[in-house]
Amino acid sequence: MSIRLYVGNLPKELERQELEAVFADFDEGVSTKVITDRRTGKCRGFGFVTVKNDEQADQLIEKFNGYMFKDSPLKIEKALPRSKGKSDEAAEQAPSPANAGGSSAPSNRRNNSNKNKSRRSSGGSTDSDAVQPDPRWAQDLEKLKQLLAAQTANS
Repeated sequence: MSIRLYVGNLPKELERQELEAVFADFDEGVSTKVITDRRTGKCRGFGFVTVKNDEQADQLIEKFNGYMFKDSPLKIEKALPRSKGKSDEAAEQAPSPANAGGSSAPSNRRNNSNKNKSRRSSGGSTDSDAVQPDPRWAQDLEKLKQLLAAQTANS
């Protein structure tokens, strides 16, 4: 069974062959894919490497995680499985800084997608929803405002 690895922190000016050359010494069975922007054709800053098994994946991560490539350290980890048609699922699976502290704010995916649709269909004008803060973060936002006010008062 093949294992897919996420490779992050890639430079914008990158060709697949350049990334392939980095892993060529590791094993011939390694395949690479650079994710590019559809409009510009430039690298979006990440890609994927596929290896044959878990053992090779662990070896590759150990050897190349933090490897300096074109003045930037590569970030390599096992890729999360992707569900078809859900582009924001990876963001939901990764723990966000707010949820890492123990608060379990419920996900409101449907409401967020409706907001995005209404903004698109409004022809550039803003909805009242876009101006209002998310109620899940209102308390944290208020604390930040108070800290900022105190900081500017001290300056």
